[in-house]
Amino acid sequence: MTAAYTFFKLVIFRPLVKYGYSTIVIGAENFPKEGGAILASNHIGALDSLVVPAMMPREITFPAKKELFSGKGGIGQKIVAWFLKTVGMVSMDRSGGRASAAALGEITAVLEEGRVVAIYPEGTRSPDGRLYKGKTGMARMALTHDVPVIPVGVSGTKSFKGPFGIPWAKRPVVVIGRPLHFPDYAESPNNSKALRWVTDETMAAIQQLTGQEYVDVYASRVKHGDLAGGGADAFVLPRPGGGDAPVIEPRPES
Repeated sequence: MTAAYTFFKLVIFRPLVKYGYSTIVIGAENFPKEGGAILASNHIGALDSLVVPAMMPREITFPAKKELFSGKGGIGQKIVAWFLKTVGMVSMDRSGGRASAAALGEITAVLEEGRVVAIYPEGTRSPDGRLYKGKTGMARMALTHDVPVIPVGVSGTKSFKGPFGIPWAKRPVVVIGRPLHFPDYAESPNNSKALRWVTDETMAAIQQLTGQEYVDVYASRVKHGDLAGGGADAFVLPRPGGGDAPVIEPRPES
């Protein structure tokens, strides 16, 4: 770990999260001790980006949306922004183009250095506590770099105002699942069927850890799109995907 990350994590944030919030971690033995990996977590509360890295046994790089780095709003937003910047998180500009490409370049460097990148596959915070369809960017990174995906399930991170206005949570639970590895598809990082299957299997693993109801649409549709007024219940499924691995035809030799 870098010196700044170690100091702020062990001296300030882990004690706050572990003892102040009384956070429980289950399955810590499943976390790989070394090597590049992608941590894939559900996203239910603003404190997820504080609780998860504070309780992991290794340094975590979170490519969080750039708005979190602005510190605009109350003291809670300022604390989150300060924490993310101090411990070296990556600002993810989702506007596309050169800005997004720069962020992806930083993520690639982290994985190539044998470190851990954390991703919210849903792309945004759940609007109602349910688990939503995952985006395939996480799968593309996992297959491109042939690294395992560590499913993580988080609950109890809904915040409220605590002492001195500090955002507080009551007994969050972080469950770390067994790493998922998809070497059979490492040579097909751009195959849409492989990307969707890897994503769905990762989301299914997260669902097993959290017990959340699964809705087979993107959360952004429910928050800002055509389902903002209701209708998402029609897309509830028992689990993400069908569970059957796709058959990828080998590429013809040139």
